[in-house]
Amino acid sequence: MSSAPIDTEAQAGHTIAIRGAVKRYGKTRVLAGVDLDIPAGRFLVLLGPSGSGKTTLARCLAGVERLDGGSIHLSGRLVSDSHHHLPPERRNLAMVFQDYALWPHLTALGNVTYALRRRRLPGDVARHRAQNALEEVGLALLADRYPHELSGGQQQRVALARAVVARPGLLLFDEPLSNLDADLRERLRVQIATIARDSEATVVYITHDQAEAFALADDIAVLDQGEMVQIGPPEQIYRQPATLFVARFTGTAGELLGQVKGIEGGHAIIDVAGRRVRVRCFGSVVVGTRVRILVRPAATRVLPGSEISANALPGTVVDVAYRGRGYEHVLACAGGTLAAVFDSTRRPRGSEVSVWLDPDGCVAYAECLDADMVPIMATIGVKSTPATAVPA
Repeated sequence: MSSAPIDTEAQAGHTIAIRGAVKRYGKTRVLAGVDLDIPAGRFLVLLGPSGSGKTTLARCLAGVERLDGGSIHLSGRLVSDSHHHLPPERRNLAMVFQDYALWPHLTALGNVTYALRRRRLPGDVARHRAQNALEEVGLALLADRYPHELSGGQQQRVALARAVVARPGLLLFDEPLSNLDADLRERLRVQIATIARDSEATVVYITHDQAEAFALADDIAVLDQGEMVQIGPPEQIYRQPATLFVARFTGTAGELLGQVKGIEGGHAIIDVAGRRVRVRCFGSVVVGTRVRILVRPAATRVLPGSEISANALPGTVVDVAYRGRGYEHVLACAGGTLAAVFDSTRRPRGSEVSVWLDPDGCVAYAECLDADMVPIMATIGVKSTPATAVPA
């Protein structure tokens, strides 16, 4: 295999093709045959819990780890398989880490300029580009400060400037916001989204934070125990979760147990502790099937008084929390517990209320199957086979 680098500034974002990626640590298989296609310039978020394999996949993509099986192509060129391995510095990529990873003996400007060393630019040109990169992240006035003289947010912005200054074909972010406070996380998230997209690089961003993933991504790839379980735009992942795991991991108010009693006008009618609720269904649904209904927070609403109306369940308030715009309630219902039930009025603990369920926000799964099963019902026509490639 040629050792020539993938390193042309005329190139925008890399196209990425991962086929059957396998990685083991000892007897533990961390990646279990992952397939993934990312078009050039796309912003993909790898979402999953700790141990799902997302960081390992990104490290293999970067060349920090070697694959035990499968292959990786960047812009049509093989960079990794079980026999060949192109090192990170020859892949035309940059990484932004959770812990900043700045050189402590270099100033902010020195750290950013260092990223241009392989470009062999004249010193004044490299310095000018580095200064422009710092200005883009709002740190032009702090160029001469050392990392220990900067706050955590400022250090992460230096790391961002260092990543984009060399105009790489691929930007990799490994949970870059997890060490920052909530307000700073939100502000830096917007800055990352803007600067990364303006760079025209392909972006792979790792997080376990669902809200962060939905806010940033063009496409989300959800991993579970080393397997790619669903890939698609944020709206599809949220509205059409392909598995019970995806539905749970992307945010629910709670789960209800019930039994399918009938089909009416394209909806399944489910008995939940003696009350009938309606959910939209896809494909054939067998009457009598035991199901688990996952309820999105936005699909719940406290009704005035305690009367039961259509598609509503009785419940008891067991906890309440003020959230600025109103109150989130935890309700104990006969079929299960619902959290994050919003209302502008505070309902006292122990009070009896009714909660209405929006059928489009309720996703039902066969109770007898585990997290690898596919839904028998969904909010908006979930297909039984998850997508295997990021749509262009």
